[in-house]
Amino acid sequence: MKSDPVYLDYQATTPLDPRVREAMLPYLCECFGNPHSVHHAYGWSTARAIATARAQIASLLGAGDDEVILTSGATESCNIAIRGPIGLASGRNEIVSVATEHPAVLETVRALAEDSVRIRIIGVRPDGVVDPAQVQESVCDRTAVVSVMLVNNEIGVVQPVSEIAAIAHNCGALMHTDATQAAGRMAVDVDTLNVDLLSLSAHKMYGPMGIGALYVRDSAFDRLSPVVTGGGQERGLRPGTVPVHLAVGFGKACEIAVAEMEHESSRIRELTIALWSSLSRCLPGIRLNGHERLRVPGNLNVSFPGMSGAAVTAYLKEYVAISTGSACSSHGTSPSHVLSALGYSPAEALQGARISLGRFTTEDDVSVAVEAFRRLGGHV
Repeated sequence: MKSDPVYLDYQATTPLDPRVREAMLPYLCECFGNPHSVHHAYGWSTARAIATARAQIASLLGAGDDEVILTSGATESCNIAIRGPIGLASGRNEIVSVATEHPAVLETVRALAEDSVRIRIIGVRPDGVVDPAQVQESVCDRTAVVSVMLVNNEIGVVQPVSEIAAIAHNCGALMHTDATQAAGRMAVDVDTLNVDLLSLSAHKMYGPMGIGALYVRDSAFDRLSPVVTGGGQERGLRPGTVPVHLAVGFGKACEIAVAEMEHESSRIRELTIALWSSLSRCLPGIRLNGHERLRVPGNLNVSFPGMSGAAVTAYLKEYVAISTGSACSSHGTSPSHVLSALGYSPAEALQGARISLGRFTTEDDVSVAVEAFRRLGGHV
């Protein structure tokens, strides 16, 4: 019987941790009350469960419980963070962001540009890192929000968010970071980062799909307007009944991350180093995309000279599951906008493939992947 391919696409999504699933199950069955029903025990029980989950998420971020707004995922969180300040920022109708951002940010700011919001998109260095000096040159007293992701979803590069936040604050703007690829993989503390707004998603950290959160610093709430209207839930920023089972799963995923992140990150980093070392030996000419050291544990974005990333993933699909980049836009028909921003030609930007390791990756998985890439070497 043929076995499934080794899963090395953890930045697209992560498997649901069995401990998370167990925590969720009661809220799919007997604990069914509406958490916003305040007049009986069914509502009180699920409201307590959401309060616990909110506290677990806040603990992961070093935030206050009431600063965590539950959403349907990071995309919605990014929309609130970017659109919200424009609605209330008197005289501030500019947004500053970066060319390598996730589509959840880039498509949102492009949509706002059609509504006469001024957009400033800055570039990155060839290693994928933002130069804070460019941010300094782009912000002004009309800037409402600066949005720079903490970890890039394709090349895994870690950005100097705290330094950029200081620049944003000096001009009176809010600072938003999309921490979807960072939360659970590395320490994320909102005070250390000095951010006002931070987006994350449960399914990138072994929790369920369909739920995320937006951290909103308490002092920033009165500078945001809701994107969707219809109720007073989540401090008025995200109306609608909170899905209790998803919130419980998200909270449990955060609790596990807090307890195990240090050990897990070290183990994944060592596996990643071993994999890259083997690939470098068996595939001469292979190139690592993005900064060599300033990257999240588990990410390898590599280019194969003479072969497109789409061809590589197609060749390997029976042995190893990897991708060409963002799961939102990894169809292989267009050059990666991230690699293009690094200065690659259109042909070079098509050569990238993302390999991402995670909690359930084993040494045997790495060995299987190395052997598959070794066979690939004969076709390059």
